[in-house]
Parts: sequence; C-alpha cells; structure tokens
Amino acid sequence: MPLKSFVREIGNISKKSSEKKKHNLRRGRAFIAPEAASSSSSTALVEQGQWANLPPELLLDIIQRVEARETCWPGRRDVVACASVCTSWREITKEIVKTPEQCGFLTFPISLKQPGPRDTPIQCFIRRERATSTYQLYMGLSPALSGDLSKLLLVAKKVRRTTCTDFVISLVGNDFSRSSNNYVGKLRSNFLGTKFNVFDSQPPDDSTVQSSCQSRLKTRLKQVPSRVPISNYNTANISYELNVLRTRGPRRMQCTMHLIPISAIEEVGTAPTPMAFTNCLDEDSSPLLDSEGKGPRVGFDSTGYYKPLKSVQSAPLVLKNKAPRWHEQLQCWCLNFKGRVTVASVKNFQLVAAVEASQNVTVAEQEKVILQFGKIGKDIFTMDYRYPLSAFQAFAISLSSFDTKPVCE
Repeated sequence: MPLKSFVREIGNISKKSSEKKKHNLRRGRAFIAPEAASSSSSTALVEQGQWANLPPELLLDIIQRVEARETCWPGRRDVVACASVCTSWREITKEIVKTPEQCGFLTFPISLKQPGPRDTPIQCFIRRERATSTYQLYMGLSPALSGDLSKLLLVAKKVRRTTCTDFVISLVGNDFSRSSNNYVGKLRSNFLGTKFNVFDSQPPDDSTVQSSCQSRLKTRLKQVPSRVPISNYNTANISYELNVLRTRGPRRMQCTMHLIPISAIEEVGTAPTPMAFTNCLDEDSSPLLDSEGKGPRVGFDSTGYYKPLKSVQSAPLVLKNKAPRWHEQLQCWCLNFKGRVTVASVKNFQLVAAVEASQNVTVAEQEKVILQFGKIGKDIFTMDYRYPLSAFQAFAISLSSFDTKPVCE
C-alpha cells in the first residue's frame, strides 16, 4: 500500500475516533486537547483496533517516515493523526516528534509551552475581533498568504474588571473557563495598564512542585470533581515606563521571566521545557514552602488559589524593548522589522535581552531579537518569537500591548 494511501486511511480512522470523543479536527485549525492528569480514564476510551497490533519495528518505521515527510502545517496533521490512532501509536509518536527548539515545528499542544527554535523564529499572526474582545493566534505568515492553511494555536478573551483587566488564554475560541482542560493561562494588568502578571496553568518545571502535585492528585483523585478550578503560577512580570508628559518617545517595556535563567540565551544554556501538561488540582492543601520554610514563594491571586513558584538558581532573564531610531525624513520612530511590519503603531515593539556587564553573554546574543510584534492591517498583527520564549509566553507579552495605557504614550 502506498504511503500516501496508508496515511489517508490512518486519518480516516483517527477522524472516526475523534468524533466519538468530540474533538474537532478542522482543516487548518486542528488541535488535540491536552491530556488530563488522570490519563487512565481517558486512555480507556481509546479504541484498540487492528492498527494497535502492528509490530513495534514496523510501527516505528511508518511514523518516522510520516514525520520526515511532513514538515509544515497542514501536512503535519498526518503526524497528529498517527498519534490519535491508539495508545501504542501515541507513545511512539511522542518519542519521535522533537521539541520546537530542535525541529522548529509546532505539533502537539504542549509545543505551545516549549521554547521556540534558536536559529530562525517561528512566524505567527494575531487576529483581533473587536466585537467579541478576542485575540486569535495563528501559525503562519499572514491571513493573505496562509489563508485557510493557517493553524489556530491560542485564543485570548479580554475581560474588564473593576481594578484590573484579564486576558484569559485558551486552546479554543469557545471555552474560557478556568475549570476546563483548554485553559492554559492568563494575563492580568493593574488599574493603569502599566504592570502585568503572566499566570501559567502549568506548574513550574521543578521536581518538588511536580511530585507534590502528583502525590496530592493521587490521594484526592476520588474526592476531586471532574471540573475544578486550576491553579495559576506567576511566571513573568511585564512593566511599562510612565510617560505622562510624552517626552520619552515610544513605549518602553521590560519583561522579567522568573523561570528562565539569563544563562538560557548562551550557546550551551537551557530553558525549562515541559514535556506534558501537569495541573495541580488540589486547592485545599498547604502551599509549597520556600527553602527556609517561611511561606510560599508568591501570594494568592484574586481567586485565592496558591501559586507556588521556585525561582531559578541564576539571575532571571530580563527582556527590554529595542530602542528605535528617529527618522528625519519620515519624522517618526523606526525599527527594522525586516518586512514583517507594514503599519506604524505605538503597539509595535522588538524585545532583546537586557544584559549586565558582569554576565557572560556575547554581543551577538544581546542584539538578537527574541520577540517582535507589529501591525500589518486594521486588526491583524504579526508575532515572531524564538528561543528561549514559548508561544504562550510570547502571546501573553504581545497581549499586554493591546491594553490601554494613557500614562505611557
């Protein structure tokens, strides 16, 4: 049987199975919902058909060929289809598919929480829906070039509150509940829109936190309801400098990434790379204590749930916006976006690492743009990010630019 026909048959089997589980694999907007912490119950629902009885050697060779053949979306839906056939296929596919840092591709939902590639940035665009106050992140160059082939990655909904503004981030555009498996995090601003906190539903990549979450989940699995609020973990802070008199030029911002060490941008440095979704669902247990046993690393959010956070051993990565230059002929501030931004806007920015003289970081790494965001249409913006940021972190930082800042511009 030709490989193309074989993959097509696999896709048909996966489609029938996904309809039973109500997972919609639409053209250009396909996704696989993250596996819940209690994967044993969901695994039991997967039908073990004739494809599960293939010899492991043959199965490994098939998935390796599919992985090598499909290098971009929507072709990589065939890789996702292989992982949806049965448990054995899923395990082998996870072993073969590399992280975005290694291959430069986004395949499974956990890829959105993993750092991007080091050499070339992953190019995305954001579509703003004013009527619904939602922001949709797609993988692709732009709507005009990608069209229906672009892949929906994340969706954020803006929720105005009395003293702050929340951007709730989800995997889908019709479910923003914190008790849902589609919830991945949120961005919260202060009253003036000058300071933001990035909250992640994924616990920090720390063995103490992970083991504590897993042990509490096992002991309370029978007591916890199927849908409970998920904890938030403060993983980054974003601040904009005040510019009330408008004498300092464009916006100035600074992002402190608590869980990413400054050494991550070095040639041999590494950034936290989660390999699976893990949510600590126990809301009644004691918070994790710091090394001195005095209390939790951070306090509570407005909902009262703990956000345990262990700081990185070295100094955290701090990002600052690249200073623009004044163009005499155009009479405006300019940045070189290399054709990715075409409309002048106060929201446009480029972020580079803020490095001190004592830190061992080369000049080339200091000048490398880690995240850039800019306007190309009325409600269309481009977002390009690279290592050590993930798609979720880059999207949260970009969302901070949409909030109103009367004292910063």
